[in-house]
Amino acid sequence: MTNWIPYPLTLAGETVELISLDKKHFEELEIVARDKKIWEFYPFDCSESGTFLNYYNLALTEREKGTQFAFIIFYKKENKIIGSTRYLDVQQKHKKLEIGFTWLHPDYWGTEVNFECKLLLLTHCFETLKAVRVQLKTDENNIRSQKAIAKIGAQFEGILRNDMLRDNGTNRNSAYFSIIDKEWSEKKERLQELYLAKRKPLSNS
Repeated sequence: MTNWIPYPLTLAGETVELISLDKKHFEELEIVARDKKIWEFYPFDCSESGTFLNYYNLALTEREKGTQFAFIIFYKKENKIIGSTRYLDVQQKHKKLEIGFTWLHPDYWGTEVNFECKLLLLTHCFETLKAVRVQLKTDENNIRSQKAIAKIGAQFEGILRNDMLRDNGTNRNSAYFSIIDKEWSEKKERLQELYLAKRKPLSNS
């Protein structure tokens, strides 16, 4: 059986393009990843070169297996890479997958970029792959990320205790969210509105 998500793949928006990860992206992406603020709530720290290479080489290996599919986030206005995201836990049999490992350089936090990334990824999931469930998760302590996930309309499903083991040996509890196929039309409208509101702020007049 061929992989559910075909390679290569580019999801093109107005602000960003999500381009399937390749080795040629590693050098530029690693430089962007060096800000330690990015990794505060991750189980690992990809600001360290060795860790970065381990996780991004793994992304290519897992893509071949059909279990992950990683993208670089290319910011069109400035013609540069500003982060990365990926599909995780890809299960074609059950028509479900996870959007995760999403990070941006802090200069782009709170902008329209995350909204458009999620819009592109979710549209591909529900309208091209015909997924029935898309999952998102984050560290229980990462309130900023939880608020961002909830804002796009994902439903909070609960906390999984000791869900992951961090590289430093401590346990991480994870907050789980999801969107399912019958909700997508409503959530898509919400995401489009959020994106446009950030991209074109209302005037004060």
